Amino acid sequence: MFSALKNQISFFRQFRQRFETTGAIAPSSRFLARSMTKHLAGRDPSLPVRVLEIGPGTGPVTDEIVRRLKPHDVFDLVELNEEFVRILNQRFESEPAWTNAKTQSTIHQCPVQEFTTSAPYDFVISGLPLNNFPAELVTSIAETYFRLLKPGGVLSYFEYMYVRPIRKVVTRRAERIRITAIDATMQKHCDRCRIGRDNIWLNTPPAWVQHLRGLE
Repeated sequence: MFSALKNQISFFRQFRQRFETTGAIAPSSRFLARSMTKHLAGRDPSLPVRVLEIGPGTGPVTDEIVRRLKPHDVFDLVELNEEFVRILNQRFESEPAWTNAKTQSTIHQCPVQEFTTSAPYDFVISGLPLNNFPAELVTSIAETYFRLLKPGGVLSYFEYMYVRPIRKVVTRRAERIRITAIDATMQKHCDRCRIGRDNIWLNTPPAWVQHLRGLE
């Protein structure tokens, strides 16, 4: 419990210092984390899978992922924030469920657009705060999601409820243009590939989890 409290304090400190890349005032709840990993949980346990988590932060979703990994799976994490990377490394060294997955897990500190891999992933799970980014960056990140996702694989990401609709109404013109462009980008992908959406009310703030399947 003390470790979780320290992680929450660290997360809030990074939120204050780097709102544009942290994007939330608290780590994801266990309810959101379970939704983000439900397709991983439902996979055939006899088949090896490759899992990529983008923007894990202090690791609330990672904690669900490592508990669902099988010994033959591969798990990569891409995190830009050096403080979060430090916390993640510490958790892989100290927490039993994490240490069990340490040898099959690799943390990469870089922007996801710069991340390269030898093979695509069966599951891409993203906690990036897309609504905080320039529209052009969101377009690039969305393209990267599908570049890294295996055809038939599942992309899961979340967004806070009603943020874009509200911002379209209450913000100035430049911000409305940015939000409208982000909305159009993500809606295009959802229209083509969405296989489900979960409403997570027990989160701060409440969120939608979008699940998309890579095109064959």
